[in-house]
Amino acid sequence: MKIAVIGGGTMGMTYARNIAKIENVRAAGICDANRERAERAAQVCGTNAYTDADELLSSERPDLVCVCLPTPLHKEFVGKLAGQGVHVICEKPIALDLDEADQMIEVCAQHGVRLFIGHVVRFFPAYRDAAERVKAGAIGSAGIAHFKRFGAYPEGEGDWYRDRAKSGGVIMDLMIHDIDFARTVFGEAESVYANVSRTSHPDMEYAQVTLRFSGGRMAILEGLWGYPGAFTTAFEIAGRQGVIRFDSSQAYSRMTKVHGGEKGRAEPVQVPRSTMLHDPYHDELLHFIDCIRSGKEPLVGVRDAYEAVKIALAAEQSVRTKQPVGLEDLR
Repeated sequence: MKIAVIGGGTMGMTYARNIAKIENVRAAGICDANRERAERAAQVCGTNAYTDADELLSSERPDLVCVCLPTPLHKEFVGKLAGQGVHVICEKPIALDLDEADQMIEVCAQHGVRLFIGHVVRFFPAYRDAAERVKAGAIGSAGIAHFKRFGAYPEGEGDWYRDRAKSGGVIMDLMIHDIDFARTVFGEAESVYANVSRTSHPDMEYAQVTLRFSGGRMAILEGLWGYPGAFTTAFEIAGRQGVIRFDSSQAYSRMTKVHGGEKGRAEPVQVPRSTMLHDPYHDELLHFIDCIRSGKEPLVGVRDAYEAVKIALAAEQSVRTKQPVGLEDLR
């Protein structure tokens, strides 16, 4: 299988490294508008660098393309790839609104290609294990959960994260990981209430979201852009017979926070580094490749990605209205 990457930033580089580790696949080009970034990522996996996606597609003819671009570009490139019969892995969130998400899902179905969305938290061992334990009834009936995700303010090309019309803000871009995971624990949410705090400091945005599920079950989510320490995630899931807890600041064997990116700036997205042989991004990519080869359904499907965006949009509506928002109010 030939795999290409469009977008040579932090996530594109992550895909490039993992493509190089997987047997029976071949890197088939890296594309980025910035030639230097494209060449750097291409060197990692021993392939060619491009600055034009159409040139990559015509020259390399990949079977699968990983789209690691700013969210507003997802629909355009997924449509382009689907039209050429190419399977797609697209980074989260799938889109910034439900119409675009629907169109992306539809165009891939029309052309008979698979679309996968990179909600990688499902592949982190602590999260996957917790979901399995809850499902197995290890803590009885899970009733309440608390999720936390704190990181530095991301610095994408052209500072696109700072434009909320492009990034969607901390809920849509960062907290969406925990929104998706909360659904794996409790199922479909019924309502959402949210607050967002933006201080006078331009590099800080904090959000707290409360999700209510059937039977009075509840999940409280916290997300922060602008955290001064190492990237940190934590969760606590409580049931009638026990509690499952995880805190990355106390559980990792090694964490590297990389500074000194382009022009001395921090990396655009903080990616946890571990001494494990393979990281969760490797496992996610391997899983999606297996789904293409076998035809099986992925651990996280496109409708899961759609529902996560739906909840994030409802949370933003709650922030504006200062009222709870029912999920049935959004289509």
